[in-house]
Amino acid sequence: MTAYAIARMRAIDFGPDIVEYLRRIDATLEPYGGRFVVHGGAYRVLEGEWSGDTIVIAFPDGERAHAWYDSPVYREIIALRTDHSTADLIIVEGVGEGYRGEDALAKLLPAHEGDGGA
Repeated sequence: MTAYAIARMRAIDFGPDIVEYLRRIDATLEPYGGRFVVHGGAYRVLEGEWSGDTIVIAFPDGERAHAWYDSPVYREIIALRTDHSTADLIIVEGVGEGYRGEDALAKLLPAHEGDGGA
C-alpha cells in the first residue's frame, strides 16, 4: 500500500544548508522508491488555517517510507533541514484502488450499526 511522507514547512531560513539539502535529497529517496508528488506550489485554503509549504513524497509502502527516514544516507543530511526550518512531518499509509469514503464506516461504527442492527 502506498505511503506518504507529508511535511508542512512552517518556516524556512533559506541559505546554503537548505540548498545543499535540496541538492542531495533525491539521491536519498531513490533506493526506497520515493518520489515527490507535491513540493510547495500554490494552494488555496478552503477551511481552517494553513500556512507554509506542503511537501508530499510517495513511497511504495510504509516500510520503505520509514526505512528512508531512518536510513544513514538521509540521517546524514537531515540536520541541513531541521537546523534551518520549522516543520511538521508525518508518514501516513494510503488507501487502495477503489477505496470509498463509506469504507471508513467499518472502522468507525460498531459491527451491529453498519448492517442495520442485524
